Amino acid sequence: MAAKDFIVAIELGSSKITGIAGKKNSDGGIQVLAYAREDASTCIRRGVIYNLIETKQRLVAIVNELEGQLKAEIAKVYVGIGGQSLHSKKNFVVERLGRETLITEDIVQRLNRTNWQTSYLNMDLLDVVPQEYKVDNQILTNPVGVMGNQIEGHFLNIVANSLLKRNIRTCFEQAGIEIAGFLVSPMVLADAVLTDVEKRSGCMLVDIGYGTTTVAVYKNFTLRHLAVIPLGGNNITKDICSLNIEEDEAERLKCNYGSGFTQPGVTTDEDTYPVNDMRSIPAKELNDIVSARTEEIVANVFHQLELSGYKKGLPAGIVLTGGGANLNNLQQAFAQKDRYVKMRIASCVSASVDAPKQEFYMQDGRLNTILALLAAGEENCCSPEKVEEMSDMFKQSEDDEQAKRDEDERKRLAAEAQAKAEAAKKEEEQRKKDDEIRRNANIQALNKVKEAVDAVEQVLNAINEGYRKIEEAETNNSKKDANDAYQGVLRSWQAMQTICDKARSLADSVTDDPYQTEARHLIVDVDNMLKAALNTKEEAFKKKEDVRKKNSFVSKGMEVLERFLNEDK
Repeated sequence: MAAKDFIVAIELGSSKITGIAGKKNSDGGIQVLAYAREDASTCIRRGVIYNLIETKQRLVAIVNELEGQLKAEIAKVYVGIGGQSLHSKKNFVVERLGRETLITEDIVQRLNRTNWQTSYLNMDLLDVVPQEYKVDNQILTNPVGVMGNQIEGHFLNIVANSLLKRNIRTCFEQAGIEIAGFLVSPMVLADAVLTDVEKRSGCMLVDIGYGTTTVAVYKNFTLRHLAVIPLGGNNITKDICSLNIEEDEAERLKCNYGSGFTQPGVTTDEDTYPVNDMRSIPAKELNDIVSARTEEIVANVFHQLELSGYKKGLPAGIVLTGGGANLNNLQQAFAQKDRYVKMRIASCVSASVDAPKQEFYMQDGRLNTILALLAAGEENCCSPEKVEEMSDMFKQSEDDEQAKRDEDERKRLAAEAQAKAEAAKKEEEQRKKDDEIRRNANIQALNKVKEAVDAVEQVLNAINEGYRKIEEAETNNSKKDANDAYQGVLRSWQAMQTICDKARSLADSVTDDPYQTEARHLIVDVDNMLKAALNTKEEAFKKKEDVRKKNSFVSKGMEVLERFLNEDK
């Protein structure tokens, strides 16, 4: 019997393209209705399509296979986005309210919309994860209902190379397959394999695939960092092939005997592993190759953990998943970097799975992402059934009238579509103009910050020159020169404070990366110069006071007395 209600998802992996159709049960379980896969090693590298024609052919084959199993026509599919260029970027959006204002949902959504307008060179913004909001000096996850003069939204933007999404669209269009929606694969995978406790207390999800390893850091139920490392299980296999071994034999050696970490003394120099019926290789040689590449992958994963800023804040530790997580002693390899870190392997998704194929029950992590994509889909992907034409001759006139109404409706919809397209074009043109205006405003503000920094540096030089004059007055024993020089230092200090305040205000008006980052670095320079000026001013005051005391009436009197006593002697 043909299925009429199902979700279809497709994963574009480095080793294979996988298609799945199924539905979600009321108890949260997943029922798999159809499954198909095609080799992708010649058309996709590290999750990125490079041969569009071959990819299109494989997509057509997968959809045809799924439709044959379903006995139904597929109208659209969900597509997972992963791949080497996928990563996260932090962004900050500030809105000054002018006066103390009650923060409303509209204000928060306005910040979100502004963040969505952030443009990156040669990158597409795929998704946004709000981190927190800063109202004046308060950090809040939900600022609605709080009073404040200023609100700052902190966002984690998920981006990828523009070619990634563009090539996917092109392949699906050429294959005649409608895309129901794009899903960021690492994010839906995290929803499928991580527990609420792990997401809340903090953990790092490491998905080791064929050509890439994806790192996702979670804390307080929120994604905090995302990166894709261009290393995976196939890199280990390729290294084994360097021993003049066929790739399928190398893969078998890795899976059966390879070890991510080998304790000393486990194997001897005489131990060997069989390559085939005719040949064996030393166990130590294989273990050295596998552990070396594993160590490189582990080092890159921990480097991403360092970049996330949450190295010391993940009580739930590391969750390993994906086909590469099946490597023997992989957890021990990670433990060499941090032996106290908590670890587990997510060999299957959290939801129960009912499937017709035995491989869905293997629990080796290889199908976790495709199941996660299926679980994340929402719309029915089945093509609507075609209504048979009425054959009753007495209703012919009614059919003709309906056809006329349909034609009128088609024209109306076409006109609406044309109007929407023109409106969208105008909106896009306006957006580009607004982006250009905002970019110019950022550049102008940043240039003014740089001018202010130069002015601060000049004033600092003036303060240092004033201090030098006080030292000169001390040498010349001139109370008046020391006092005049100090007054100059004081005036310069007051001018510096004014310029620094202006520089900070200008820096706050810079809203977009990379200008915002540069402005913040400049303000750090300003603060350092202000601190140096304060120290010099205080030293100048002390030295001025020393000159004053030295030239006071009492000091002069003591000088005369001491001279008189010396002469008497």
